[in-house]
Amino acid sequence: MTEVAALVQVRALSKSFDGKSFAVDGVTFEIGAGEVFGLLGPNGAGKTTTIKMMTTLLRPSSGTASVCGRDIRKDAREVRRVVGVVPQEYTTDEDMSGLENITLIADLYGIPRRISSPRARELLRLVDLDEAGNRKVSTYSGGMRRRLELACGLINRPSLLFLDEPTLGLDVQTRAAVWSYIRKLKKEYGMTLLMTTHYLEEADSLCDRIAIIDHGKIVAMGSPRELKASVGGDIIQVGLKEADGDASDILRKVGQVREVKRTSPSDYRVKAEVGEEAAPQVMDALRTNGYHVNTISLTKPSLDEVYLEYTGRSLRDEDTGKVDAMAQRRMMRMARS
Repeated sequence: MTEVAALVQVRALSKSFDGKSFAVDGVTFEIGAGEVFGLLGPNGAGKTTTIKMMTTLLRPSSGTASVCGRDIRKDAREVRRVVGVVPQEYTTDEDMSGLENITLIADLYGIPRRISSPRARELLRLVDLDEAGNRKVSTYSGGMRRRLELACGLINRPSLLFLDEPTLGLDVQTRAAVWSYIRKLKKEYGMTLLMTTHYLEEADSLCDRIAIIDHGKIVAMGSPRELKASVGGDIIQVGLKEADGDASDILRKVGQVREVKRTSPSDYRVKAEVGEEAAPQVMDALRTNGYHVNTISLTKPSLDEVYLEYTGRSLRDEDTGKVDAMAQRRMMRMARS
């Protein structure tokens, strides 16, 4: 991405809270106008801290960043005027209506009521809350509240919208609905978005480019297709009847095989250029050398494979399930307070 095209420029941005370890450690990236850029990583990877620095809520320990041509250190007030933020937590007032919440945010931006009132109605229609706009937020479901948060983040018509885990804790159906609103913002409004997520399918489906962040560092960056291609081939999982002996050398001699990892005494992870062609050759080679194949499976590169490749760990569904459960409990506590 060229310097001219970049709406956001981040250079070696870091944050340490104790002066010893870094929550964010030298991240560098750019975002072009009209792009959906994703920060993908588990809870605690540094995603939210990065957003807080870029929206001037936290002062960086080192590094620089500009948002829409404004420096986050020198022009903090101007940065806040041109961005919108949809945080992880629910921030709307339950004792006010949806319309009143949006109008309040507009007041904080200094937007006159003659402008904010019709704009708030327009935003309620955008997120399918026009019929619920005059109801108290305490009567809203979790999905309705998330959509209201999205409307609040758009009231100032931002040049850049930050979405911090926009579907965290939502059920699958509501998550899909939020995805449709995000696509609409890009397609119909040409909006630039930076979103954080730990959902692999969310990043794959919505983002033009993704930065994989782990322990505060960006370890890989590119489009979903580019990241998958960087894995270097299809993945063949092979399970053998025999647990003694090592078939790795046999597998490495197969023509299209690029890499072999023995994951257990009888299981192997084989990376091949074209899996459909390599799998039969793998089976023939093993049988010729006296091995019996119990199981064999072929998978195309996925973002989980990419994450595993660059971090040595898998961003598994059971891990995201734990984060979702924690988020739901946190939301319930907030609703009761």
